Parts: sequence; structure tokens; C-alpha cells
Amino acid sequence: MSEEDKPKIKQLARQIKQNPGDSFSKFALALEFRKEAEFKKARILFEDILSTDPDYVGVYYHLGKLYEAIGRLADARELYQQGIPKAEEQDENRTKTELQEALQLVETEIEDH
Repeated sequence: MSEEDKPKIKQLARQIKQNPGDSFSKFALALEFRKEAEFKKARILFEDILSTDPDYVGVYYHLGKLYEAIGRLADARELYQQGIPKAEEQDENRTKTELQEALQLVETEIEDH
């Protein structure tokens, strides 16, 4: 882990400890962990957001991408499929488009295996 990321990670972890329901801080911390290739820690945080705050639409894309990175293609596909209607409900058109594109790519990858 790079030295410049340690204070950011510690600060986010403190915020989560003070407010365990803070999906935004969990999401930011998960992104930091993913950036540092700490996939297990990132996965745990993303999955926690998914179970406690399923309307947090960004988690569908980023957890799906993490699943792809660790070879869980079917799980990634399922997340993208779940996230598309959530994004649509919230008028998150950019997120919906990203999820649709990710879904197409992962389906192609699954077919190629």
C-alpha cells in the first residue's frame, strides 16, 4: 500500500467506525482497497453495502468488476442484471449504461469460456 493512501484509509475507517451505516464512506474505502489490490477487504465492504443499502447503485458496477477480476463471472453478470433496474428507478442513466456495457462484456467472456 502506498504511503499516501494510508491516511485516507485510516480516515475512512474512522468514519465508518463512528457511523457504521455510512455507505458512502464504506464505498470510498472499498475503492481504496481495490486500488491497492486488497480484493478481499474491498469485496467485504462492497458486499456489506449491497446487503444493507441495496439502493446504492454504484456498488453493483464496482462489485461486479471486482468479481470479474477474481474470476467470478457469473456473480458479476448477476450483479449487473440486478443493478440495471435499480439505476433505471433512480434515473441514474450513466450508471445504467455502464452496467449494460459491463453486462454485455461479461456475457461475451462467459460464452468464450
